[in-house]
Amino acid sequence: MLGIMRKYQQSILIKLVFGIIVLSFIGTIFLVWGRGSDKAGGPVGYAAKVDGTKISLDEFQKTYYRTRGIYEQIYGRSLTPELEKTMGIKKMAVDTLVDAVLIRKAAKDMGMKVSKDEVAAEIAKIPAFQKNGAFDFQQYQQTLKMNRMTPEQFEDAQQEELLIQKTRNKIKDQATVSDQEILQAFKKQNDKLDLQYVSFSPAEVKGEVKLTDKDLEGYLQEHQNEFKTPEQISIAYAVVSPAQFAAKASVTPEEAQGYYQKNIDRYQGKGGILPFAEVKDQATADALKAKAAKEAYEKAADAANKFRTQGDIDAAAAAVGAKVEKTGLFTLQAPPAQLAGEKDLVPRAFALKQNELGSPVETPKGIYLVKVTERKPAAVPPLAQIKGAVEQKVREVKASELAKKKAEEALTQLAKGGANLKETGNFGYAATGVVPNLGTSQELMEAAFTLSNAAPVAKQPFKIGDRWYAVKLKSRIDAPTADLAKQSGTIKQSLLPKKQQEALDTWLKGLRAKAKIEINPALVD
Repeated sequence: MLGIMRKYQQSILIKLVFGIIVLSFIGTIFLVWGRGSDKAGGPVGYAAKVDGTKISLDEFQKTYYRTRGIYEQIYGRSLTPELEKTMGIKKMAVDTLVDAVLIRKAAKDMGMKVSKDEVAAEIAKIPAFQKNGAFDFQQYQQTLKMNRMTPEQFEDAQQEELLIQKTRNKIKDQATVSDQEILQAFKKQNDKLDLQYVSFSPAEVKGEVKLTDKDLEGYLQEHQNEFKTPEQISIAYAVVSPAQFAAKASVTPEEAQGYYQKNIDRYQGKGGILPFAEVKDQATADALKAKAAKEAYEKAADAANKFRTQGDIDAAAAAVGAKVEKTGLFTLQAPPAQLAGEKDLVPRAFALKQNELGSPVETPKGIYLVKVTERKPAAVPPLAQIKGAVEQKVREVKASELAKKKAEEALTQLAKGGANLKETGNFGYAATGVVPNLGTSQELMEAAFTLSNAAPVAKQPFKIGDRWYAVKLKSRIDAPTADLAKQSGTIKQSLLPKKQQEALDTWLKGLRAKAKIEINPALVD
C-alpha cells in the first residue's frame, strides 16, 4: 500500500491535474510538470532546454494554463490578452519549469532523498483521498482512475515534487537574521522622523519650457497612436420589418403549442409554468411573430445572396420591399444617430470590405441589409493639422521632465544646506506609505527610514501625484531600546520569510548563471 501511496503532497500542481483541489497549496503547483526529458522531445519541438534536458511544449502548455487559471481565480475574471502579457504569464510558466529542472539536478548533487514513508505520509494528507478525515485506499484508486493517472505516475510525480520542496526548504533554512537587521527593523518601526523638502510641479515650470518644430515632429513620430484618427466608414442600408410579413402569415394550433413547448420558460406564473390553455392566445401571437421574423430573415438572406456579387443593395432592397438609406462617414465608437442603439449592426458593418454587401443582421428594429460605400482608414494627420494638440502634449511631457530635473538639482543644494524648505513634522513608519504634508508614496516611506545624520539627503527625487519632491532628514528621534530584547523574537520571525526567499532567489540565480538555458522565443515574445 505504501508503494501505491507514494507522494501525496499538498500541491496545487497535482490537484489542478485532478481539477478538484484547484485552490489548495498554490506555492508548489507547477513543480511536477517541470520534470523535463533527456530525449529529443518529438517533432513538435520544445519549450526550453536546460543543460541538455528538454522541457516539452506539452509540459509548458499544462503549466501555462494552470498558471493563468490561478490568476483568474484570484482576480475573479478572465485575463485579457493585454493583461496576461503585462503580467508575463507565459514567462512565469517557463521560469517555473526551468527552475524545477535546475532544482532536481541540484538535489541530486546535494544527496537529497525522499523515503517511501515520507511520500506515503504526504499522500495521506490529501483530502481528495480521504473519507471521514482518514486516507482511504479505494478512494485513492478511484480518484486517480477518474483523472486517467496510474498510481505509479502519481506517486513518481509526488516524489519528485517532495524532493524539490525539501531541497528548497534546505536552502531557505540556511537564511539567518542578524542582530543588526533586527535593530534596524526595530528602529524603523519605532523611530520618529522629520523631513525637510522642496517640490516642483509641471504646472509651475511649464512657462519655462521652450519647444521647437523638431520637438513636435519627433514626439509625433514616436507617439503616432496618440493622434491617429480612427477608421471611418459610410454605409447604405435597408431595414426589412417582420411586421410586413406578419399580415400574410398564420400559425396552426399545433405550431402554437410547439412554440409554447420550446419556449416554455417564457410563460411563468406565480405558481410556476402556466398551462398552454391559459396562455394559448399569447403563445399563438408569439409564434406568429417568430414565424414572420424567420420569413423576413430568409427573404433578406435570399436577396443578399442573389445580389452580393454585384454589391447591388438597391436591387436587394427592392426584392424585399425595403427602402435604402445612407449615412455619412462615422467611427465604430460614434455611429450616426439613425443607427443609435444598434450594437450588433455597427461592428458587423465595420467587418465588411468597401462595396461589399453583407449577410443580413437581425436586431430588435428589424433585419438589416448593409453595404459599405466608403472606408477611410485610420491615419495620423499631418502635424500642421494637429499642431495645437501635439504642442500641448509635448509641453506637458517636457514640463514633467523639467520638474524632475529641478528636484534632482535641489538634492545637490540640500546636501549643502538649502533654504526656504518645508517640513513634514514628526511621523512614524506607516505601511500605507502616507507621509504628512506630502501624500502617499511607499517608495519614499521606505527610503526615508534609511536616512541618517551621516547621509541625510535622499539619493533620488520622488514623484507623488504630479509633483516631484527632493527630501532631506532634518531630525530623527531614536526610540528607546529597552523593549528591543522583548520584541527581537517577533521581529526576527517577521523578517525571516523575506530573508529565506532572498536566499532561495540568490541560490536559483546562481544555478541559472551556471546552466546553459535555451528558451523557445516563440513562447515569450
